Amino acid sequence: MAKITGIGGVFMKAGNEDGLRAFLTLLGVPLEPWGTFFPWREREDPEKKGYTVLGLFAEDSDYFEPSTQPFMVNFRVDDLDGVLELLKGQGMDILKQIDEPNGRFAHVMAPGGMKVELWQPADPDPYDG
Repeated sequence: MAKITGIGGVFMKAGNEDGLRAFLTLLGVPLEPWGTFFPWREREDPEKKGYTVLGLFAEDSDYFEPSTQPFMVNFRVDDLDGVLELLKGQGMDILKQIDEPNGRFAHVMAPGGMKVELWQPADPDPYDG
């Protein structure tokens, strides 16, 4: 069965972007203009690598629309097509699908008005370092 396998990232609008960046840098987080990522390995299979993204967006970004929430969660999935079929079967609308070098993505609205990004990483993932 197609399912979520983990958290691929957390994306947030920074109300005080300079302050948040200073805070994260103080805590040792290396930042790029878009945010950063945290590499990790699977517990059961340490040869499998992954990463979780922390994406920082300007407060006026429209990337999370139609949601009015100041954040969005990205969930890693093992079978994007299967997850989308499951959601469509429950009457949920798929807002957008994107294919990129590091995987396939889809945006959906979760109950409560939060936009969620689903991500099936590329195999092999060019960024698994």
